[in-house]
Amino acid sequence: MPASSGLYPWWAPPAVFEGLPGPAHPHTADFRLLYVGIAANLRRRILRDHLRRSGRSTLRRTLAGLMLDTDGYQTHRTDRVVLVPGDEVRLTAWMQTHLLVSWCPHPAPRDVEAAVIERWAPPLNVTHASGPARDIVAAARHAYNTSA
Repeated sequence: MPASSGLYPWWAPPAVFEGLPGPAHPHTADFRLLYVGIAANLRRRILRDHLRRSGRSTLRRTLAGLMLDTDGYQTHRTDRVVLVPGDEVRLTAWMQTHLLVSWCPHPAPRDVEAAVIERWAPPLNVTHASGPARDIVAAARHAYNTSA
């Protein structure tokens, strides 16, 4: 994984969040798009934020919000709502088991982010997104943010 800037999509099997359809992976039909993010440093963003701490990852907060009722994730408030330490570990393990991440280096990812999200319509992206999944994801984020 490069330390350069770029975009990174997260993929999941269709059985993960069945009510949130996303386009199929271009090379692996067993996965569909869930989320697209941008980073100044792909390695740092994915490894330090998305695979470790909910406080620095909208993706992690959204996933936890979608699974609050079913998986019993617990939160507490610091300067924002975050998962309790044991649930941070549990969510990371869940992500490593159920999700696939890929990346695409790009010199100015912010310049193309809106167009990529509009074109591919990843269901977990609320900013720049539309459609029925937006309400489900917004409700999950609200549930997470009010859980502590």
